[in-house]
This record gives sequence, structure tokens and C-alpha cells, in this order.
Amino acid sequence: MERVQVDLDTEGTGRGTVIRYGHWGRPVLVFPSEAGRAWDFENNGMVEPIRTLIEAGRVKVYCVDAIDHLTWSCNTLPTEERARRHRVYERWLLETVVPRINADSPGHAGIVTVGASMGGYHAVHMGLTRPDVFPVAISLSANFDPTSWHGWGEFGEATYFANPTAYVAGMEGDHLAWVRAHANILLVVGQGPFEVHPTQSLPGAHRMAHILADKGIPHELDVWGFDSAHDWPWWRKQLEHHLPRFC
Repeated sequence: MERVQVDLDTEGTGRGTVIRYGHWGRPVLVFPSEAGRAWDFENNGMVEPIRTLIEAGRVKVYCVDAIDHLTWSCNTLPTEERARRHRVYERWLLETVVPRINADSPGHAGIVTVGASMGGYHAVHMGLTRPDVFPVAISLSANFDPTSWHGWGEFGEATYFANPTAYVAGMEGDHLAWVRAHANILLVVGQGPFEVHPTQSLPGAHRMAHILADKGIPHELDVWGFDSAHDWPWWRKQLEHHLPRFC
């Protein structure tokens, strides 16, 4: 494991952490769950199920901080302002984290994004907005509509372009063709405790899959059983099941 600090240097957000696991293999960018930190992945037992992939040199895992406490989870702010702040996080990922991954893993075949709960939103959002950089996105138990996260105020351009259920539905022409050619989205969700209330992950995954299907964007929807909860033990099983297919 290697832990480094990289600048997240706009709007007073300070510095972000990137933790790397492994030395070779396809890069996998992992987002934490809501308002989480880079070490949440390991602390919640998510490294162990994929340790064989790491040790075999099939994957090199990069875990990053989230700033959801300043963006989507900051319910005192109107949704449009949360979306504007979220753009800062996107810039950090694209301008600081991705170049670091590219330098550390030259010649890779594209970065796989992974996340659970709020992290799943981040993974899919990046996979749909920049599929040239993130050609595979894996979401575990996510809801993809930021307006449903205690949304209030007038929803403007920033909210629209941060909302996959909105901007994918609006895709057309050459841009849609480009996304179709590059994106591969995997939506995994259970039917058990907390996957409907309060998270709306199960209906959210079905809605996102319907929109992707309507637009002809490559995707899969994998719905687990009624015992599969919105929780780390199930996300460990789901990641172990699916990640080997892409590495």
C-alpha cells in the first residue's frame, strides 16, 4: 500500500488522499461511500475479496477521498450550489488524480471506476461523462438523481450536467454515438434492507438502466436477492464477483 497526498486546492477544500494497492495491472479508481475517505475501502474489508487480483498483477487499485460533505450531502445548500461545488471535485479527479494514475500506470487500457452507494454515483457519472478516460464503471447500490437527495432550490445547468438521469436522457447525435462507442456501465443492486428506503438505490438502478437502454448505451443491470442489503458485506461479495471480468 502506498498513501500520497495530492492537492485539492480550490474553494478551501485543502488536500486529498490517494491510496494505491498493488504495483501492476489495470488501474481501478475507487470512490468511497458518502462523505468517505480513501481508507474506507480497506477499513470496510473491500481489499481482501480482490487481494488475489492485486497480488497477481491484474489490478492496481487507487482509492480517493470524497468531498460529499461539502457537496451533495450539504443539505443546507441549494442543489445548484452543491452541483457547482461538485465540479471542483471533478476537476481534481481529471486534472490531478488521472494524470498521476497515467504516470504511475503507463500504457493501461483505461481506468475502471468502482463505488458503493454515493461512490457508485461518482463511478457511473465519470464513466458517462468521460468514457474515454473511464471506459468501465461499476456501481454498487447507487441512486443517480442528485435532485432526489434532499434537493431544493432552482435546478440549473450545473445540476443538469451532474445528473445522469437528466443528461443521458438528453443525449443525441454525435455525442451520444461517442458515449455508445466508449462506455460500459455495470449497475449492481440488491433487493434487501435499505435498498429502497431510504436510499432509493433499487428503483434508481432500474431507472438508470431504462435510460441507458433507451439510448443504446452498453450496460448491465444485476439485481441481487431480497437478502442483499445496502451494506459492506454485500458490496464485498458483489465486487469479488464482478471485478475479475474487467481485469
